[in-house]
Amino acid sequence: MGISAQELSIGQSIGSRSIPVCRQDLIRYAGASGDLNPIHWNERFAREVDLPGVIAHGMLTMGAVVSLVTDWAGDPAAVVGYQTRFTKPVPVRDTDGAPGAVIDVAGVIGAIDTEKSTARVDLTVTTEGQKVLVKAQVIVRLA
Repeated sequence: MGISAQELSIGQSIGSRSIPVCRQDLIRYAGASGDLNPIHWNERFAREVDLPGVIAHGMLTMGAVVSLVTDWAGDPAAVVGYQTRFTKPVPVRDTDGAPGAVIDVAGVIGAIDTEKSTARVDLTVTTEGQKVLVKAQVIVRLA
């Protein structure tokens, strides 16, 4: 990464993006992760356990949104810490392959540690205007 602490300021935007998610993504992620919980693929089951329908995997959501930071940093290995809290599920409607949900993410510089040469990126993560992750914070090693 070619960004130094001196080039950053608190509150500075690192960008934003919208991430489409479809049911096929959930099936692929379930296979890759081994998380075969039926709340991620079975509409009837998800509703029986009081969910709004099939929901995205939490780790899928976390992994998708951190891509904003890794792309900005230019190196996934620059991420040295990542934490968040899940507040709401991401419902994924059945739409025959079209996005059944869109996850919106925006990042700003929340803190800079010049001694450690790191920055904290604070993410705002929403779906349909509702925050789905809070205190989403990514620590990035700087140049």
